[in-house]
Amino acid sequence: MAVEKLVVRFDHWVDPIFDRTLSQASGISLEVLSRDTSDAAMRRLAAAHVYQISPAVNELPLPWRANKELLAQCPNLLCVSSGGAGHDTVDVDACTRAGIAVVNQVGGNAASVAEYAIGMMLAVSRRIAESDRKLRSRRGYTREDLMGHEITGKTLGLVGIGHTGRAVAGLARAFRMRVLAYDPLLSSEEISARGAESADLPALLGQSDIVSLHCPLDSSTRSLMDAEAYAKMKKGAIFISTARGGIHDELALRAALADGHLAGAGLDVWESEPPALDHPLLALDNVVAGFHTAGVSHEGRRNVAAMAADQILAFLRGETPPRLVNPDVWPVLQARFARLLGMQIAGNT
Repeated sequence: MAVEKLVVRFDHWVDPIFDRTLSQASGISLEVLSRDTSDAAMRRLAAAHVYQISPAVNELPLPWRANKELLAQCPNLLCVSSGGAGHDTVDVDACTRAGIAVVNQVGGNAASVAEYAIGMMLAVSRRIAESDRKLRSRRGYTREDLMGHEITGKTLGLVGIGHTGRAVAGLARAFRMRVLAYDPLLSSEEISARGAESADLPALLGQSDIVSLHCPLDSSTRSLMDAEAYAKMKKGAIFISTARGGIHDELALRAALADGHLAGAGLDVWESEPPALDHPLLALDNVVAGFHTAGVSHEGRRNVAAMAADQILAFLRGETPPRLVNPDVWPVLQARFARLLGMQIAGNT
């Protein structure tokens, strides 16, 4: 007899295509649980084969994050599926040790994030947000008081040129920008194929009029942009991040902006999200701020939800998921998959 496969998620907003796709699939049961800590939710999560998890740490209470304590209570769990490109709420190493696959939806909102990054560059360089605020609250200033700079023809430095960085490079061509990229995971030939000139980080910082982060947060990138890195940037350059909080040092950035070394910043991500209302960066007119919304467009959220649902269905059919984060899990996972679902899963190719 075929095993009914249980997928669970918590009750944060997800594009309806996710629930609709899974609910229409044969042999799949989808349950939406309350985030309020309860024994009932834990019982259903303990029975689940797939856990669709929010990657947003500000959205998901600590008891429901996929860490070793939670995994120890989930003997049937075969896959944790992140609802985004990141997986900040998932302990990947703990999942691997437990024989649980981790998948994400990388690339699903790349177009949305890339558009937003370009929008931040324009907003900071042309002082659009500052102009909006002043027009709503003050009179007695001139248009020249809000004079900014074009981004056309400038040099753009991308720290990371994955799905989103590549999309940004493509959009930058419309502004005839020279695009540099630093990505230690890619060869110079691959970086060139993605639309940028390869550069090491010091050269990129020293030559770029705009530096934009598009790398993940991990041990190699935490505090990558610190006081020393800001000092290496061109005087009058602009700093943009739509990546993750923690990659850039916020207080050091505030100092680089306050002393005039940097001309402005566009920040969609923060060490603590949302940042406190009295955060020192929010007091600066030359900072354009967002609440980690670069990927939050109707199209981006729909793409991510559809990709997640399709990948879960493929996984539960025994196929190798295309966006597997922890390929080392596969030998152990194959044995657990066969034992729990009574069917074979494909080899990880």
